[in-house]
Amino acid sequence: MYALRQEQANFTSHTSPTSPKNQPPLIDPAVVRAAGQIYYTYCEVHPEMAGQPSGVAINRVNHRGKVIFTNQPVLLPQECFVPLNQIESYMY
Repeated sequence: MYALRQEQANFTSHTSPTSPKNQPPLIDPAVVRAAGQIYYTYCEVHPEMAGQPSGVAINRVNHRGKVIFTNQPVLLPQECFVPLNQIESYMY
C-alpha cells in the first residue's frame, strides 16, 4: 500500500520548495491522455461552448473526469487536475 501511494506521489506530487514555481506537477501520461480524450469529446459534443475551460478534473484510478471552467477546482481525494495547456501540449 505504501509503495502505491509513493508511486502516485511521483506522478501527482505538488511542486516542492526546491523545484521551480513555473514547473507543473508531474502527472501520469495515461491520465493526461484520458484527460485529452475527455476534453476533445466535450468539444465535439458542445461546439457552442461558452467560456474558456481551465482543464479537466480526472480520477487517477478509473480515468473518469469532467471539463472544469474555474481556476481553483475542488478535487476529490483520488482526483487530479490536468490544466488545458498541459493537455494541448501533450497532444502535439
